[in-house]
Amino acid sequence: MNEKMKKITFIVNPISGTQGKELILNLLNEKIDKEKYIWNVVNTERAGHAIEIAAQAARENVDIVVAIGGDGTINEIGRSLVHTKTALGIIPCGSGNGLARHLHIPMEPKKALEIINDGVMDSIDYGKINGVDFFCTCGVGFDAFVSLKFANAGKRGPLTYLEKTLQESLTYQPETYELETEDGICKYKAFLIACGNASQYGNNAYIAPQATLNDGLLDVTILEPFTVLDVPALAFQLFNKTLDQNSRIKTFRCRKLRIHRDNPGVVHFDGDPMQADEDINIEIIQRGLYVVVPRNTVESNNVLQKAQEYVNGIKMINEAIVDNITHKNQKIIKKLTRKD
Repeated sequence: MNEKMKKITFIVNPISGTQGKELILNLLNEKIDKEKYIWNVVNTERAGHAIEIAAQAARENVDIVVAIGGDGTINEIGRSLVHTKTALGIIPCGSGNGLARHLHIPMEPKKALEIINDGVMDSIDYGKINGVDFFCTCGVGFDAFVSLKFANAGKRGPLTYLEKTLQESLTYQPETYELETEDGICKYKAFLIACGNASQYGNNAYIAPQATLNDGLLDVTILEPFTVLDVPALAFQLFNKTLDQNSRIKTFRCRKLRIHRDNPGVVHFDGDPMQADEDINIEIIQRGLYVVVPRNTVESNNVLQKAQEYVNGIKMINEAIVDNITHKNQKIIKKLTRKD
């Protein structure tokens, strides 16, 4: 074996999503460059098994661990790869595929495998909610409540999720939350509070449309109580990347967030439910995970970064001009005052 060849471990969750994985496994021999990579395939056997497999792969200095599954599988693998040199690869096979969609990884297995084969890597942020890592979104309120119902539904897929959402929205009661950030404390009565590292839950439902994976910030979305008349606009904007423009929505960014509520209850991280106490602590960790991404994603990030630098430069110039004009005006006023 050539020592320069890179190693890939494919971790398969046989029960994730709604499609079988045999087609993908049959494509490995066809798509993966045999002169560049050697690989093995491991099936998960229980919840949490992917955490153990990925941790072992990282200890063995495997170059890439590929999740063949949904956001839950990706979360388990990602938790074991943060702050290691092993990169996360994704072949999306879940119900939502939020992180894959944000990264513009194709839903078609052949094209997703081509990206793994290409091997372009970037580093992204990740978050923690009460010490548990997440990579897409986390939150409290209605979306956490639905994630619990969805987890217990037995069936998977977008239709099941939509069914549970519609059923529970008719009776769910908003709660009052106290939010504390580095900028202070405020209270909101809210239907849900979502914290986005990535922009969407999955299925192109953009709960935090302005979120990026490498800015070191949480994008917090607060949905205040609403009426049935607001639902069509909210639904349209959720899938049209304009939710932050709705009058029922409040947004802000922060590095750390503490949420206090009156009673313990469910929260979610990357769509999975978890019981938590009255106090919930959320933070962002910058550039903690390597991910295999499409080449144009890295190029787009560089373009956006340069554009932001340009905007910041223009802003600084404008501020300098304003400061200069203000300074000159103050001098003129002083002269006129002396003459009087």
